Amino acid sequence: MIIAVPLFLSAGPAGASPAGFDPVAAASNQFAFDVWKKLTALDNQAFSPASLWLALCMTGAGARGETELEIRKALHFGEPLAMCLPLSGRLSAALADPARKVTFRIANRLFGDNALQIEKAYQAAVSQALKASVERVNFKQEFEKARARINAWVEEQTEKRIQDLVPSGGVNALTRLVLVNAIYFLGDWESPFDPEITRPQPFRTKENESRDAPTMHKTEHLRFYARDGLKAVELPYQGNAYSMLFLLPDAVDGLADLEKKLDAGRIAAITRDMKAKRVHVALPRFTINPGEPLRAGEILQALGMRLAFDMANADFGAIARWSRPEDRLFIGEVFHKAFVKVDEKGTEAAAATAVSTLAFGAPARPAEFIADHPFLFFLRDTATGLIVFMGRVTDPSRS
Repeated sequence: MIIAVPLFLSAGPAGASPAGFDPVAAASNQFAFDVWKKLTALDNQAFSPASLWLALCMTGAGARGETELEIRKALHFGEPLAMCLPLSGRLSAALADPARKVTFRIANRLFGDNALQIEKAYQAAVSQALKASVERVNFKQEFEKARARINAWVEEQTEKRIQDLVPSGGVNALTRLVLVNAIYFLGDWESPFDPEITRPQPFRTKENESRDAPTMHKTEHLRFYARDGLKAVELPYQGNAYSMLFLLPDAVDGLADLEKKLDAGRIAAITRDMKAKRVHVALPRFTINPGEPLRAGEILQALGMRLAFDMANADFGAIARWSRPEDRLFIGEVFHKAFVKVDEKGTEAAAATAVSTLAFGAPARPAEFIADHPFLFFLRDTATGLIVFMGRVTDPSRS
């Protein structure tokens, strides 16, 4: 089984209303920082915790026994994972509400081998909650053709920003199922930057190193925070339903220390304590576009999802039953890929996750937010606080 989850984002205005409690948002945000702390390379990076969480929710909803309990614990979800499907479906519908003045699409699909007998109850549950239909492919005899079809579907859903999500070797003749979730977001800033005043400025990648980066400027009333060695500013998207939160440590080399201290609770506290102020923002244009997908299997096992990857003991019997031991489903690998582009008009971003399961598998002077050294960003749903997308920029001259 493979689960592919793409996400696309573009920036626009976001609202400043306090985030409400949502069990999926709360669980996904906790999971986000568990994963983020395992991404040890301090370099340009982005991922969609919402996309990854939803992919694993769809997987876990088909697990049983200890396998389900381990996935549930890793996802910080307090109820049986079958409950995450309708809750995720309701949240997805709210996120995609056209009244929000942005484009936000969520699509789901199951790619099943012709020989796989998917349980009707599971198929009905993912179809009803997430509108996930089943497309049949021939993994046993034409796995490369099936891989091409999966990647083509991901490209279609992500405006071709995510390509080759499932790499060569990512599926084989033992693959039985691929679950795919795609999210596309496109929105403009509530107040765009004026491209006429964008100019090259030094960006300090390290204390004694810098590179020129096209830097955007604007001054306006924004939600702002400055305390405990960091600054934060929130740029809203049109419609005030989404925002991008930027976190900047005071120290040029302070990003690693900031990340160690961050979790979902700290982000919630920062956004709660932000105040509207007149702020001058200097932000480099940047693009994050990795060539290879992240292989997240080891990370998820380190978070406690061990049985799901155990070919002899994984129990995904709610997805498909097996009559022979060699037909048992287990997760082979989890692939994730993200694309983010931020410019004067807004942000464009895309991400994808694939879980591979096999058979046998106002003051006169404004406050300042000058992002001239490494920083973090979070694209959030302002109603629930859900982190749809997050990442770091250590060198805006590199993609």
